[in-house]
Amino acid sequence: MGIALPLLAAAVLVVVLFDRRDVFLDALTAAPVWLLLCFVVLQLTALLSRAEAWRLCVGAAGSTVCRRGVFRASGLGGLAGILNGSVGVAARIAALRRSAPDQCPRVGSLVVAEVPIVAVEVALAALTSVTLLGPLGLPWWSAVLCVGGAGGALALLHRMAGRRTTGLWSGLAILRALEGRWLVIGLVLVAVFAQIARNWLALNAIGVDASLFDAIAVLIAMVTLSQLPLGPSVGAAAVVLILGANGVALTAAAGVLLSATGMAGTLAFGGWAIADRMRRPLPSVSGVPA
Repeated sequence: MGIALPLLAAAVLVVVLFDRRDVFLDALTAAPVWLLLCFVVLQLTALLSRAEAWRLCVGAAGSTVCRRGVFRASGLGGLAGILNGSVGVAARIAALRRSAPDQCPRVGSLVVAEVPIVAVEVALAALTSVTLLGPLGLPWWSAVLCVGGAGGALALLHRMAGRRTTGLWSGLAILRALEGRWLVIGLVLVAVFAQIARNWLALNAIGVDASLFDAIAVLIAMVTLSQLPLGPSVGAAAVVLILGANGVALTAAAGVLLSATGMAGTLAFGGWAIADRMRRPLPSVSGVPA
């Protein structure tokens, strides 16, 4: 099933674009090489910022793994996340536990340590959900519900972080300190803004007349669809869903470009993680190789 669905999604994309292949191929070659490199750099910026936010969260939960070790696990998780976002989270946690089992908390705490980052991302998505109203034909009050729901969830999360401090709830420890909360929020904002900038630049480079709000809506759609096992077809599906009225071939080309450059950045980060794992073991707290 994990391989069949990405292949099926790619096959559907090929069928839809077959009669529009000339427009699609011309659009793919519209962006210059230097701009493609900028897309890759922006993807790496987002990945590294989110990895640093994760390091702060697991560190507050009790991890003593060095920054290199956390980044290495994050890079390996990113490789698995190409097929599915949830698989990427599981792979990242498994890689960290396997590399330094005595220096990081239990799996439950590591899973909960993902929650502060996801909460910030969900809150940002809720605040900008108004960008989805037009493309998806949603009623205005759906955005209000999103904001209200996100606000309530954040308030509940903050309360739980203050009341429950042991066991798996130690994963919320970063929320108990004002400085820690703002550092995580700042790093997630850097990652999100990098992705929005990449979307906006790619869409306009291809020839899609996209606004900043369109780029935000595409990002929300991409993150949502990445939870499904669609593989590299996620980018094309998200852009066509939001901006398909501008032409299926043109928007699909923009989506493929975003997926390709995003994958290039992810592969670069993951390639470094694999090379670093093969070359240098992580030191333990006492200095003895783990």
